[in-house]
Amino acid sequence: MESRAPSPVDSADAPAAAGTEERPAPRAVGSFVALGDSFTEGMSDALPDGSYRGWADLLAARLDARHEGFRYANLAVRGKLIGQIARDQVPAAAEMGADLVTLVGGLNDVLRPNCDTERVCALLEESVAALAPRCGQLVLMRSPGRDGPVLERYRPRMERLFDVIDELGERYGALVVDLYSGNPLGDDRLWADDRLHLTDEGHRRVAEAVWQRLGHAPESDWRAPLPPAEPAKWLQQRGADLRFAKVHLLPWIGRRLTGRSSGDGREPKRPELRPL
Repeated sequence: MESRAPSPVDSADAPAAAGTEERPAPRAVGSFVALGDSFTEGMSDALPDGSYRGWADLLAARLDARHEGFRYANLAVRGKLIGQIARDQVPAAAEMGADLVTLVGGLNDVLRPNCDTERVCALLEESVAALAPRCGQLVLMRSPGRDGPVLERYRPRMERLFDVIDELGERYGALVVDLYSGNPLGDDRLWADDRLHLTDEGHRRVAEAVWQRLGHAPESDWRAPLPPAEPAKWLQQRGADLRFAKVHLLPWIGRRLTGRSSGDGREPKRPELRPL
């Protein structure tokens, strides 16, 4: 999630902080495994056939162009909590021994009313400890989020999680991509109608941020501010709020009340390391 930076800057020029900004020399990456929930699955960067692309697929395409025989797996499934990621995805990824592994999880947990934040952090640490020795480079993220009351309500939990991510990055030699303070990823124009997932442009910016954190030269400024927005008319905003409640919020509440998840029964879109 996102707290405003004083000014938009390219990550190459940003000050170093807690192991998150200093650019390493890029490594050769012949294999990449992405772990997590809907953010890494790619919602809501929709393709014409109804499937989702997302930042991890975009990053994989860039890496594929630089390495003959490149292979990619994406084990992320929407709705998954950190315990499910640790149980179902981490062991499989550790066995793959990939050159690059990204792990993003815990936000679904901290956005729930009854969350044991310290338990979430402990599961994340267990996952990092299992993955770091078994891959060439592990990447963690301070996740982005849409500006607004939801962010403010859960900010203390999120910042506790992100503090732990910084600590784990230092302890295990993982790179941390700081999207939380990455202006302008809180702009609601980079978020889909469900107000939970990034648009295609949002995912493109995340892919660029990870690309730069891996040490590659910038291809664009992922922190560049969007043009000034036209003020929303009251009736248009209320109509958008009603559509959001009907299409997204009420079904989400229904799943919470019945103990269901949007990822129930869903398999990862790329469960094995294979060429693009």
